[in-house]
This record gives sequence, C-alpha cells and structure tokens, in this order.
Amino acid sequence: MPTARPRHYPSDTSDAEWAVLAPYVPAGTGRGRPIIYPRRDIVDAIRYLDRTGCQWDALPADFPHHKLVYHYFKTWTADGTLHRMHNSLREQVRAQVEDRDRQPTAALVDSQSVRGAETVGRASRGYDAGKKVNGRKRHIAVDTCGLLLAILITGAHTQDRDGARPLLQALHACFPGIRLVWADSGYAGRLVDWAATHLALTVRIVAKLAGQTTFVVLHRRWAVERTFSWINRCRRTVRDYERLLEHHAAMVQWAMIIVMARRLARHQHT
Repeated sequence: MPTARPRHYPSDTSDAEWAVLAPYVPAGTGRGRPIIYPRRDIVDAIRYLDRTGCQWDALPADFPHHKLVYHYFKTWTADGTLHRMHNSLREQVRAQVEDRDRQPTAALVDSQSVRGAETVGRASRGYDAGKKVNGRKRHIAVDTCGLLLAILITGAHTQDRDGARPLLQALHACFPGIRLVWADSGYAGRLVDWAATHLALTVRIVAKLAGQTTFVVLHRRWAVERTFSWINRCRRTVRDYERLLEHHAAMVQWAMIIVMARRLARHQHT
C-alpha cells in the first residue's frame, strides 16, 4: 500500500532509501493477514523513535498507532526480518560502495557501556566501575569499513574479555572466512590463546601509544570507534531504555540500517 503521509521528519525515508529497503520488509504479518497500513509508514515510525529517542506512546499522530508500530518492531526482531535486512544492506554497501567482497575476512571488536533507564531490570544490568556506568554494555564486532557484523548485549559489569568469547563464537559461526580480529588491550591475555585454539582466530592487540594521555587515532581501532559514533547519532541508543536485551540490539541494528540505506541511496543515484 503506498503512503500518503507527508515526509517532513529528518528520519523519514527518501524515495531512494525506500527503494533500497522495501524488498526486505514483509508484505504481511506471517499469519495470512496483510498489513493494512503502508509498510513505509511503519518503518519510518521505527526510525523516528530510534533517531529521536521518544517513548513509544509519544510517536506523532501522523504515524500508525504506537501499539501497532511496536508490534512490528517486536515481530521483525523475533522472526529474523531485521537481521536479513541489516545483513543484506551490509553486503550491498561492501560490494557497491566500498568495492569489497561481500563477506569480510577481518574484523574489529570493542565494547561500550551505556546507562540504563528505570525500564532496564536489575537482572540484566550491572555497574561498570571503570566507566562509572550503571546499565548495560554492548559488545560489537565490525568489519574494516566499520559495518556491524555481530552484537552482544550484557550487563555493564561484564568484562570485555568475558563478553568477547560469545561474541567471537557468533562471529566465527556467521563469518567463517574471518581469520584476523583487532582489539584493544582490554582483550589481551587468555582470550588471545583461547581464540587461536578454539576458533582459529588471530586476535591482534592494538595498544595505546607510549605516554598517550589524550585521544589519538590508532591504527584499525578508529574504525570501530567511528561505528559507535554512528550508532550514537540515534538518541534511543545513547541510553538503554529497552526491557529486553534483544530489543536494545535491534535499536543498534536500526541505527546502522539508517546509515547504510542512506549510503546506498546516495551511491545508486549519483
């Protein structure tokens, strides 16, 4: 169903962006019932919430009802639609924009602690003493272009090395061609030997420069730091408001979808 809603929010899809996204958005609910609202309006509502950080029931009235939008956000997260959309866009960006192979052979890992709102339950949150953050930590793996490959959400108290094990296992399972991973000194130690022994992965530590006290762009590590800045452009990801771990991961994926869809739209119309 075509949309008649005016496009006036910065988060709205352009016609070129929607042409990129539309093939990956289901035409129905999976239960035989067609979507009665334009699929583009539902996608734009999710993007608006992710970009602005508003509450679900504070979505502007020109979008479909917030309960309906949340239903599709939850459904597309659970049934794999979101993963398929995100992964397909990443492969297109690598091939069309970056002129790389669709599948990466190297990756970078890092983590970021974010404060948790009151909606984040005690069982899934923790305290990061180093960053003085009470909330959750997102562990990510990206390719050398900074595109998201894997994400793991834990309590903020989880050490980087502990979170890296399941993250690297998922990375190895999804991208068996990856053989080299760059990481900072927080991942040094037993993780390096464990990854080599169990996953045949070489974890190469990129340490800070001798005497470094201020920010310095470090070899390879700058790419994953840039990814965090891309993610944090969406206010919903700057603080964790999600009750479920998988929903925070979904908000991160939507943030990356916004970045990738815009890059593809610009590239395909130049």
